[in-house]
Amino acid sequence: MNAQVGEFNDQVAAFRQQAGNAWRARSARDRLMLGVMAAVLGAFLLWTLAIAPAWRTLTDAPAQIESLDAQLLQMRTMAAEVRELRNATPIAAAQAGVAMKAAADRHGDKVRLTLQGDRALVTFQGASPEQVRALLIEARSAARARPVEAQLTRAAAGFNGTLVLSLGAG
Repeated sequence: MNAQVGEFNDQVAAFRQQAGNAWRARSARDRLMLGVMAAVLGAFLLWTLAIAPAWRTLTDAPAQIESLDAQLLQMRTMAAEVRELRNATPIAAAQAGVAMKAAADRHGDKVRLTLQGDRALVTFQGASPEQVRALLIEARSAARARPVEAQLTRAAAGFNGTLVLSLGAG
């Protein structure tokens, strides 16, 4: 092992000797040009590997922070809504059914409601995203209904499919 290290050191020394001789054999003008090229290459590598990534991070950070702050605010809003819904007093399935019927009736023929005990089957036929959203919000807040199953597809005319909701305190 020591013999290999010694041999390697001898090779490096020989290479350095040859490089030194080649450097001294060049004219002053050539040495200046090679030095300038090495400095330009070094500056390029320094910029590419060290400065540019840090610069990009500094310029992108404010937008990323703003985006993350908006996401955090949205998550806090949703967490507050979840706490509010958990603390809401449960209502009976019959009352929830009445609230769901009123919500479905407001959306006309695009939303049909079928009550089956403590479950509500909502059928959408060409309902707009706003109608689906409004019905879900009202089902959650007024009827305290929880989605159990959803089979919705988006068509050119709107959403088609069914949504099964669990009603009542249970």
